[in-house]
Amino acid sequence: MSTTGTPNAAPGTTAKGANRVLTLSTIAFTLMFAVWLMFGILGKPIQAEFGLSNVQLSWISAVAVLNGSLWRLPAGILADRFGGKKVMVTLLLAGAVFSYLVSLAASYEMLLVLAFLVGFVGNSFSSGIAWNSAWFPDRRKGFALGVFGAGNVGASVTKFIGPPVIAATAGTTVIFGLQGGWRLIPSFYAVLLLVCAALVWWLAPKHDRMPGKAQPLGAMLRPLSDIRVWRFSLYYVIAFGAYVAYAAILPGYYIDTFSLDLTTAGLLTATFIFPASLLRPVGGWFSDVWGARVAMYATFFTMIVALAVLSTPSGRGASGPYGLPLWLVVTLIFVVGCAMGVCKAAVYKHIPTYFPDNVGSVGGLVGMLGGLGGFFLPPMFAYLTLVTGVSSTPFIVLMVLTIMALVWMHVVITHMDEKLPDQPDLLEMPPEHREHPAGS
Repeated sequence: MSTTGTPNAAPGTTAKGANRVLTLSTIAFTLMFAVWLMFGILGKPIQAEFGLSNVQLSWISAVAVLNGSLWRLPAGILADRFGGKKVMVTLLLAGAVFSYLVSLAASYEMLLVLAFLVGFVGNSFSSGIAWNSAWFPDRRKGFALGVFGAGNVGASVTKFIGPPVIAATAGTTVIFGLQGGWRLIPSFYAVLLLVCAALVWWLAPKHDRMPGKAQPLGAMLRPLSDIRVWRFSLYYVIAFGAYVAYAAILPGYYIDTFSLDLTTAGLLTATFIFPASLLRPVGGWFSDVWGARVAMYATFFTMIVALAVLSTPSGRGASGPYGLPLWLVVTLIFVVGCAMGVCKAAVYKHIPTYFPDNVGSVGGLVGMLGGLGGFFLPPMFAYLTLVTGVSSTPFIVLMVLTIMALVWMHVVITHMDEKLPDQPDLLEMPPEHREHPAGS
């Protein structure tokens, strides 16, 4: 793989400056992920101020997720062609502007537009994947991309700081005319994004690696016609799109189903977000050692079992609690989060292994379609719950999707096993890489 912009490292070794790239990109991604999904915890105060229905509220989070997914393909390509550093700094600066404007929203329609714009920072994922992949050797890619992807934990930041800050500052003017309550959160994030942009610009290696600099656009897009790319995208809808959707809807689910307050609902949601994010490096390491396919089987089976139990309607009715107790629901959602964390890394372990020269475009498309799952699922959950009246509808939908993905994966693997019975490590390798496989 060409690494235009810096001298080539010895094969199999980590390039000088790679650890700085990993550290800075992970910090930036964590912050931008917090901004991208901040409406999950800001939603209830916003709903109260503007008098919104649950369906209207779901669209605020959904449009932010949409814009954080639409540009993942071009963001990955741009990072390969011009360097991840430039793309990440651009996203940080744009996010700072849009985040501040969110605090000035005066109507539901204005809030929808601004939520869409601030969602642009969600595209930092594909640019960061391409940036890190260019700096690390194959034997460390799974772990490095897992560490970077652990920036998903940013989704929990607002869950922790949001409720107490909102409660303490509601109805006040804090500083420089900034309003308190939920409006203070996006203003605070705007400042952090500016600081982070400066740090990335000054501390990341001056000369960036650009593996796609000399590659024609057509060559970068050619792998997108491969059916495996679309299959990996379905996996990522389940591992990441559903993660984004659950991070957005769980606070409201806990409040509406178990009559909890916002602070408690946010903390319980964090018990899902943390494992779904922090176990991503574990998933990368597991995939490096035992193979991504083993990780996929284990996580899909685990999710299906946990979601099948969670599909039992639960809550508090006129005659008292019914269905599953709160502690069991929280525990099972935690298990689902653990499985998602490992699964996300396993999906992205496939990409540099099978498409080593097109990580930006392939990773961008997989990330885009996975993120679009995070856009479509919250409104789908809201509408189907409204129709069925069953609070566990989000779990039923995800269980069905996971079963579909598992069946598709197993059929493909069984078919390939029949074609290559003596080469189990090469079952999904493209022909041009079978003699010298790029990974497990």
